[in-house]
Amino acid sequence: MRLQQFLARAGITSRRKAEDLIRAGRVTINQQVATIGAVVQPGDIVRLDGERVRMPQKSVVIALHKPKGYTTTHEDEHAEKLVYELVPKHPGLHAVGRLDKDTEGLLLLTTDGHLTQHLTHPRNQVSKLYRAWCKNGRVSKEACQQLVQGVMLGDGLARALEARPVKDGVKLVLSEGRKREVRRMLGKVGYPVLRLVRLAVGPIELGDLEVGEWRYLTPEEIKLLYASTALPRLRKPPQVQRPKAVVAKTASAGKPKAASSQSPRPKRAKTPETDVRVSKSTVESSSERLSSRKRQSTDQRSPNRRPHTRAGRADKT
Repeated sequence: MRLQQFLARAGITSRRKAEDLIRAGRVTINQQVATIGAVVQPGDIVRLDGERVRMPQKSVVIALHKPKGYTTTHEDEHAEKLVYELVPKHPGLHAVGRLDKDTEGLLLLTTDGHLTQHLTHPRNQVSKLYRAWCKNGRVSKEACQQLVQGVMLGDGLARALEARPVKDGVKLVLSEGRKREVRRMLGKVGYPVLRLVRLAVGPIELGDLEVGEWRYLTPEEIKLLYASTALPRLRKPPQVQRPKAVVAKTASAGKPKAASSQSPRPKRAKTPETDVRVSKSTVESSSERLSSRKRQSTDQRSPNRRPHTRAGRADKT
């Protein structure tokens, strides 16, 4: 993996800050000063200011009930409160996706980069369940249908997998993670959001976690996360078999005629070699006829007639 990613997973700092450390010459790989774009291979020794940097040996996954007003980042000069202040410190701990500052609910944090890749990759379409309270109350069925069909945002078309009206708002299921996507979608259909809570990520639900509380996921729950995808792949429709040809019975014969013991001899197909032979023989016969005509015209000439040559014309002059 890239060096800045290695430093981030080791819990040293964010990727952006890791690039600053690398540019400053404070990071070495196998006693060589590292540069931007360097790659860490298995067995390499990485040091920061002379101290060895190690990856966490054990992966952990934390479910946090994120409160409103907390920012999902390691370092932010303008952030008043960070979500990492609410959970125990683990080297390489990072959030799986983000919840914006004003959104509450379930936030997963882990030291397992492979799990993060699985949950955030668009190909896997891991579902997220949201509950929104809207300014104009209960979202209409027509607006829910429009959310499922898709609404055009500034960064492209956005669709909900499901949308169901509830008291004072709506419940939505999405598989994407664009910035403030739910708020922008509901605002587009005329229902600005007053409060937004994420209730589930894949098979993991918020449950009874109080605001600001957290818990470790069990190995069984982590396995469920690895196996989670929102939508099964559509199977190919079964191929329809063509009906067999039916032999029509004639009025005179009650039974179909029995097949003859001697099957008709199939006609020999004309091959390209045959075509070549035919065309070649035609050319040969044409050339023979042309030669015979020339001989005949030569024989009809006067025997005393001298052929016109350059030398003959010179003698006359």
